Amino acid sequence: MIGLRPAAGVTRIAALAAHCDDLAIGAGGSLLTVCSARPGVQVDALVLSGGGTEREDEERAALAAFCPGADLRVTVLKLRDGRLPAHWEEAKAAVEELRARTEPDLLFAPFRGDAHQDHRGLAKLVPTAFRDHLALGYEIVKWDGDLAAPSVYQPLTPEIAEAKVELLQQHYASQRHRPWYDREAFLGLARIRGIECHARYAEAFHVNKLTLDLEN
Repeated sequence: MIGLRPAAGVTRIAALAAHCDDLAIGAGGSLLTVCSARPGVQVDALVLSGGGTEREDEERAALAAFCPGADLRVTVLKLRDGRLPAHWEEAKAAVEELRARTEPDLLFAPFRGDAHQDHRGLAKLVPTAFRDHLALGYEIVKWDGDLAAPSVYQPLTPEIAEAKVELLQQHYASQRHRPWYDREAFLGLARIRGIECHARYAEAFHVNKLTLDLEN
């Protein structure tokens, strides 16, 4: 496997999601990894729905746990779940406002091939505001069966993989009733992605554009 490591490291992260728990499911292990390794890293998180409900409380507590020691800033808006296309202007304005206040080294966002219209819509908005940034499109296992072949992997230690599953179960009580929301699903996908990158566990991402600097 070939690994690319940014020479200057990651000091600022932008994390975008359509719903509370999307970030934790899609990139929770990666957030745990980078925040544990780099205390004080700045994380700006934007979630488009769930504001003013128990889901916002869950999200704030969960992201604090997934980003230990980080300079964490969380914004949770009140767009209706499943209605992002009808609130396009509001969603676009929120993404642009996030861009105006951060210059991230790394960005986590939904994958453009995601079958959920809210995830897919947000993924299309990201490059309109973050045009020169490394954006990793995370994946979320679900009924739609939209998992694709990823191109980027973040290996997870067994400890990080287990911690991710435990935090998902601990902080998102409102989601435990869902048939796919369980330990087997989360660890199973992480194990498969680990096999694909010669690791025990991993999270996988999709990249639309990646610029190399082979001189330095």
